[in-house]
Amino acid sequence: MKLNRRRRRRGNNEVELDVTPFMNLMIVLVPVLLLSMVFVHTTVIDLNFPSGEAAAALDIDQIHLEIQVYQDEIVVADGRSVIKRIKDTALGHDFRTLSLTLQELKRRLPEKKDATILLEDQTDYQTLVSVMDSARAYRVEEDAEMLPVELFPEISLGDAPARSEDTTDSVASIANGGAGV
Repeated sequence: MKLNRRRRRRGNNEVELDVTPFMNLMIVLVPVLLLSMVFVHTTVIDLNFPSGEAAAALDIDQIHLEIQVYQDEIVVADGRSVIKRIKDTALGHDFRTLSLTLQELKRRLPEKKDATILLEDQTDYQTLVSVMDSARAYRVEEDAEMLPVELFPEISLGDAPARSEDTTDSVASIANGGAGV
């Protein structure tokens, strides 16, 4: 009879797993995570860095839009000549004039999508972001909304060359088929 008692005790000692606290946690956690997904937006900008091989295969007939950023000016060039020099204002770089210049270039070259931003060594991050924003798109008001209009969305980065002494602006010569775009 002693033997039967021992077997009964083992049979009654089964532990049941209580998943109620875990279920309560999931009931609260799942909606919170789903709601927070609406407010988190991640923006990715694809950058095309120039490689050594691409520089060797350069076709001289193609237009290579360059935006050279220096401490006291921004130079828009086509790889061979200066299109426009944008001097700094009292508040710093003149991104509005840069945007207007790039808008004019886009009107003349609607199929062009790439531009290269060339930076001086000590260019700060905010300047880089502002130049990239000016080169990628501009905003137009339509039906009481500000809509982005694409300019040159394919951005490449590089080091700015030594300053050239050419001070002529050739934006006007673009329409005449002159140097540049």
